[in-house]
Amino acid sequence: MSRKIIRGGLVITATEELRADVLVEGERIAAIAAPEIAEQWVPAADTVIDAGGHYVIPGGVDGHTHMQMPFGGTFASDTFETGTRAAAWGGTTTIVDFAIQPVGGSLREGLDAWHAKADGRCAIDYGFHMILSDVGDDVLKEMDALVAEGITSFKMFMAYPGVFYSDDGQILRAMQQAADNGALAMMHAENGIAIDVLVRQALAAGRTDPAHHGQVRHPLLEAEATHRAIQLSRVAGAPLYVVHVSAAEAVAELTRARDAGLNVFGETCPQYLFLSLDDLARPEFEGAKYVCSTPLRPAEHQADLWRALRTNDLSVVSTDHCPFCFKDQKELGRGDFSKIPNGIPGVENRVDLLHQAVVEGRISRRRWVELACTTPARMFGLHPRKGTIAPGADADVVIYDPDREQVLSAQTHHMNVDYNAYEGRPVTGAVRTVLSRGRVIVDDGQYLGEAGHGRFLRRDTCQYLI
Repeated sequence: MSRKIIRGGLVITATEELRADVLVEGERIAAIAAPEIAEQWVPAADTVIDAGGHYVIPGGVDGHTHMQMPFGGTFASDTFETGTRAAAWGGTTTIVDFAIQPVGGSLREGLDAWHAKADGRCAIDYGFHMILSDVGDDVLKEMDALVAEGITSFKMFMAYPGVFYSDDGQILRAMQQAADNGALAMMHAENGIAIDVLVRQALAAGRTDPAHHGQVRHPLLEAEATHRAIQLSRVAGAPLYVVHVSAAEAVAELTRARDAGLNVFGETCPQYLFLSLDDLARPEFEGAKYVCSTPLRPAEHQADLWRALRTNDLSVVSTDHCPFCFKDQKELGRGDFSKIPNGIPGVENRVDLLHQAVVEGRISRRRWVELACTTPARMFGLHPRKGTIAPGADADVVIYDPDREQVLSAQTHHMNVDYNAYEGRPVTGAVRTVLSRGRVIVDDGQYLGEAGHGRFLRRDTCQYLI
């Protein structure tokens, strides 16, 4: 069993910051100690990693990615191999992706298809949520079996009629099943029926540019669906996790629910914190790069999102990483914004963007780690194996340079997509070294990992339920 010592860094977790050294034995963290005590470990160590002047943080946990996802007649451009490699470059050592039930098919069929895509190809550890596309009696029974296999969260859509949409009756039944088996119900909360009316009206009036994507998906239709999802979860007695919250009005619904003591949780994404409707309205079809759902909002919504992250009314920052190349993929929607594949790349940039928020004084260093690592691990049943630096945890460790300046760009990123949503944005802070289960997979500008290192994670149920 190999022994590594990470020496001289500032260890930051969701609860503490301390000058300490970290002992890694094999794939796990064995001990954390003050430097004068850790000195005795050095003679028996195979490797000593100097972290002087750096932060030592847990590997990031991105609880919302879509690798190789089919959408709009094409597929997300990152495979499990390229996407997890890019995640590693950005300091993320665990993802939870979404397996999709085919309409008319079983959950097992969808899950098996996603296992086949990921098995032997991932650079980092991974788990799956399950998307429910066709809720019926057999599917409800299957949910119990999947929970026993470590698939403990199920996503439904109030949007995309004819594709992923579930009506209120289907949603209620699935939530009732989740209440019985301990699973977490996840919701894409937008009123898809009303949105489709507005889409048809906009196209009939000749409003075809990408900017109209943001206008027809009105903030009030996100808020209405969020309210409805909360009420359905109350009726069912099930916990609820609302994904990619973007609108101030939706945040208000979550805040009211949480103030009432409900098991309701919200997630937002970097695109809603750092980009806005102005990006969606870029000329010459450039706005297509920023088409995602929920859509980017006017910049004034950002203050409410940041406030909610500080008060924990929004608990997680995930990426909803679903990249489509501008050329040949986003361009499918020229002349009709409704045909632009929905999704933005970001799995490589999340940790750095959130550190920039630390630099700007929006969140603390511990909150940075909590949002990017610890809370998603606890939310999706992976803590304390993931998301923290503690004895017994997997040795997923990032050595982070808080002072290094970089400019985010497609020229330097490792995601398999031909643009970067944050192109030209300067940030302070960068990943230097990444360990995944004790193995160094990124170090000082070199990729040392390999496809197949990542393992599938059986997850427990949500650890926040009251």
